[in-house]
Amino acid sequence: MDARVVRTRRSLQESLFALARERPLEELTVADIVQRAGVNRSSFYQHYADKDTLLADAIDTAVEQAGTFLPETITAPDGPQRALLAYLRHIDEHVAVYQRVLGRHGSAAVAFRLRDRIEAVAREGLGRMGTHAFEGIPLDVVSAGIAGSALGVIEAWLARDPRPRVETAADWVWRVLVGVGDAMEEGR
Repeated sequence: MDARVVRTRRSLQESLFALARERPLEELTVADIVQRAGVNRSSFYQHYADKDTLLADAIDTAVEQAGTFLPETITAPDGPQRALLAYLRHIDEHVAVYQRVLGRHGSAAVAFRLRDRIEAVAREGLGRMGTHAFEGIPLDVVSAGIAGSALGVIEAWLARDPRPRVETAADWVWRVLVGVGDAMEEGR
């Protein structure tokens, strides 16, 4: 990708992140974003259809930079827990943005992209692990269940006041994900 394109997108993404920390997403305009980024309005529309698409890309970029979903991390012996902790730390660093994005009045487009990303990671991780725990269930169904459960716990964590520590949230997500299987085994 052309260096100018990368710079412009990064500038727009960083500007949106900064503005979203300051005030609600619904109050932000494209004019606010381009002014903060130091680019013109036509540059914005050359790269993004709207601010939700920009925010989704900004979150994707931030997650990639945090390195939380690297395949080698996910498939290491304690990789899923480490990846989850790293991801929740990233969310904690940008908590105001995520609270606005994932809250009741958040961005459906961004929430969909996050769910899609988590599903993809779950599919890849489960595929690499070769587990038989979900035999008979299509992999896309299992990964959708994992993503939905994880995001549900994350949304509940972000809504709590006071918000518990990252380690507590990671424990909650992990226990919800593995606890259902454990509970079913105990009931047999």
